[in-house]
Amino acid sequence: MDRQDTRTALVLGATGGIGGETAAALLRRGWRVKALVRDPVSASRRWPFAGSAPEWIAGDAMMRDQVIAAAEGAQLIVHGVNPPGYRDWDRLVVPMMENTIAAARVAGARVVLPGTVYNFGPDAFADPHEDAPQNPLTRKGALRVEMERRLETAAGEGVPVLIVRFGDFFGPRSGNTWFAQGLVKPGKPVTSIANPAAPGIGHQWAYLPDAAETIARLVEQADHLPAFARFHMEGHWDADGTEMVGAIRRVTGGTARVKHFPWWVLPLAAPFVTVFRELREMRYLWQVPLHMRNARLVAILGAEPHTPLDEAVRATLRGLRCLPRSP
Repeated sequence: MDRQDTRTALVLGATGGIGGETAAALLRRGWRVKALVRDPVSASRRWPFAGSAPEWIAGDAMMRDQVIAAAEGAQLIVHGVNPPGYRDWDRLVVPMMENTIAAARVAGARVVLPGTVYNFGPDAFADPHEDAPQNPLTRKGALRVEMERRLETAAGEGVPVLIVRFGDFFGPRSGNTWFAQGLVKPGKPVTSIANPAAPGIGHQWAYLPDAAETIARLVEQADHLPAFARFHMEGHWDADGTEMVGAIRRVTGGTARVKHFPWWVLPLAAPFVTVFRELREMRYLWQVPLHMRNARLVAILGAEPHTPLDEAVRATLRGLRCLPRSP
């Protein structure tokens, strides 16, 4: 049996955006993919991708023994799990990461973490490199820094790690994203677009299928990666904060009205709605440009997976039921 037939990955968060897309990308490459979920029956029914599906395993990422058991025989653990709706991040995020590290240590697997721009504070703007200082001003940013710190410690102890940082996600199977929660209203035709960006301020986006493809290609270059590897994906850089809005208007026929995002509402609703509190906390990313460059990534892969913006937006709006689905 050759290596192509024996590669096994465990994906945590396979029912979410980046976890599901990464599981599908690995399956397309011939990996055996196991997915730890609380409800395997529901997960199997809702698997949205054509072709193969993961092997669903009942379990909880908060239960270390269950993660270790699920990881048996795996060479790769994708840590794509996040508490839904940003609830209880401070209580759940770090313990889940510790469980993943423990499972990787037992299995001899590499840990993959889809990262974010939240790690960086204003001192790293406007184009931080992968090893730039991480001095976040937000709670989510501090948690992200702590996750990466623990992974770096684990890498020094023999657990190989791959971190790929992305801009704001969007895609046909995205959930808690700015695109779906701020710019448009899922389930409705697009008649207006709320633009959160300050005038002239750039913003970085990552199309989920491209992000997953990037992770899968980097994993296949594992023999050429250091024990602790970090990369930035450039994705779609909206240079002045109008390009994403323009793509949405083009895809929807050019009649949608563009309006300013109602930032003033968030302080009023934040005490009662968790998502609004989290959106308000990340406002700084719409007020100052943060552009992660991909030179290190391109040096390894040769080129970054890149779906044209209008095509990516069209697929996203169809997935959000803002456009009729393809026949």
